[in-house]
Amino acid sequence: QSAGQMLEAAVAASREASVFIATAAVADWRPATPNAQKIKKDGSGLPPVLHFVENTDILLTLAQGERARSRKLYCVGFAAESENLLAHARAKRERKGIPLLVGNIGPLTFGQDDNSLLLVDAQGERELPQAPKLALARALVEEIATRLPAWSNA
Repeated sequence: QSAGQMLEAAVAASREASVFIATAAVADWRPATPNAQKIKKDGSGLPPVLHFVENTDILLTLAQGERARSRKLYCVGFAAESENLLAHARAKRERKGIPLLVGNIGPLTFGQDDNSLLLVDAQGERELPQAPKLALARALVEEIATRLPAWSNA
């Protein structure tokens, strides 16, 4: 499936949703000219030249949409960073215009059973300490459920 198809599916699903949680992004770039077949060697010894175009940012699209602007769709983004988590998370939340950004230091936790999360919103940040990922997922859902009424009525 393509990033364009994922965007269409997300937009369609968001029409009835109260919360959109963007746990991962599609690729930032796609080939400008997709090729259905393998790109074969041409005998020159030179690699093929590939040109790329930027994929649409699904989270940004939904966060800037009418449902999010009218507070009918609560958008949550994620940021897996390798350094400067708080600074990157704050910047990403502002750039996307979302009420909540969930950050973690990605390389340290990929493939691990435990993680810790940093929740960043307009009031500041709060850490969910290291715990099994399932427990963190449940805690995050509780956080969103707690925040949603005040955000929707603001």
